[in-house]
Amino acid sequence: MVSEKQPDTSLPAIKVEGLGKCYHLYEKPLARVIDLISPGPAKRFQPFWALRNASFEIEAGQTVGIIGRNGSGKSTLLEIISNTLQLSEGKVQINGRIAALLELGAGFNPDFTGRENVYMNAAIMGIDRAVIDEKFSEIETFANIGDYINHPVSTYSSGMYVRLAFATSIHMDPDILIVDEALAVGDIRFQRKCFREFERFKREGKTILFVTHAVELVRSYCDSAIFLHQGEIRCQGKPRDVVHNYLDMLFGSEESSSTGSGDKGSDSGQGATSMAQSAVPEQAGHELNSDVRIDGARLRKSYNPSEYRWGEQQAQIIDYLLESGGEIDPVVLQQGAKIKLTMRVYFHQTLEELIYGITIKTLDGTTVYGANTRERGIQLSTRSKGEIADISFTLENNLVQGSYFVSLGVAQHNDSVDNLALDRRYDLFSIAVDGELRDFGLANLNMAFEESSL
Repeated sequence: MVSEKQPDTSLPAIKVEGLGKCYHLYEKPLARVIDLISPGPAKRFQPFWALRNASFEIEAGQTVGIIGRNGSGKSTLLEIISNTLQLSEGKVQINGRIAALLELGAGFNPDFTGRENVYMNAAIMGIDRAVIDEKFSEIETFANIGDYINHPVSTYSSGMYVRLAFATSIHMDPDILIVDEALAVGDIRFQRKCFREFERFKREGKTILFVTHAVELVRSYCDSAIFLHQGEIRCQGKPRDVVHNYLDMLFGSEESSSTGSGDKGSDSGQGATSMAQSAVPEQAGHELNSDVRIDGARLRKSYNPSEYRWGEQQAQIIDYLLESGGEIDPVVLQQGAKIKLTMRVYFHQTLEELIYGITIKTLDGTTVYGANTRERGIQLSTRSKGEIADISFTLENNLVQGSYFVSLGVAQHNDSVDNLALDRRYDLFSIAVDGELRDFGLANLNMAFEESSL
């Protein structure tokens, strides 16, 4: 059962015990109908547990982030806590009033205007109309959707919907604010505005529970975190530890072996399919792979199984290795630390006028940094058939907190096509940058601040 009580400072804001949600999956609609009209327990469905054995406590005033892959049960958990979805087993105890911003389409009547939906939500939460009369101008200003406040919600864009829904939620004076991934559709300025409100809520001792794929937000804003995987809690505790566990799962060898190759362009090049897929180590070590039959990159913890790989394949990148802050093969890099990135290349043919390059991008594809040896005017050696070479890039980690993809490439200068791609591995692996500052953007410009009076 789900119970809601008035705030009691001696109790946790949210207590979940053995929580589970099971769906009944039927092969045919007729089987569902037969189960509905037949006496006795239903036996014609396959049970699917979207969530099971979830237990945790959230103290009042904590901000908790929930992370996990799509389909891991994150939204199901929030819907049960918000009392918009019935649980199958376990119990949830709520200490205080909840305001929930769940997936788009939940909570608002599309035929009502924005104004009418604000008052309807207040009524559902038991808030007097007179209170909303006083707060409505603040809600309208925060949402900033202009005259659309008097138009049906069905005419709103997804961004306008989120603006009004979030503005409504935070002005209902909740004790607990629950936010699903809906904020991801807002523009960057509105997201920053929302997270300033999160900070205000924290100062006021309110509890915040939110789902996100942006792990840097978990590290920056949360007191604790929960990592859900396949419907069960895999890890919970300090944000940094939970995020590291999540990244290890997401980009580790377990994921690589189960997902398979993401080399969308690798079947059409010489030697592209020559690497052995059997008798390989479970995970790469601290040394670069020298076996040309094995793609050592796929064994790295940071490897991205969805990389895009293409090129003529007369040369192949058979491994890479990161070194930073005294760690070898790290997934998380510290802001300001030196980075040494080495890629190992095997040459199927004798090649000259080679070009080596690196590109770093945000998760949404924005290029943060790119460089190659030709543009730098670096003279390189001719490589012989059967030779293996290590190419090292040394960089300063001046990125702000966040997650990034790194691409590596080997090409050959060609007068007719400018450069001929030999082995380009786009989004080869992922890195997460951690640090103490909560700056935003792309680059850390090492800002200093001082204040003076005249």
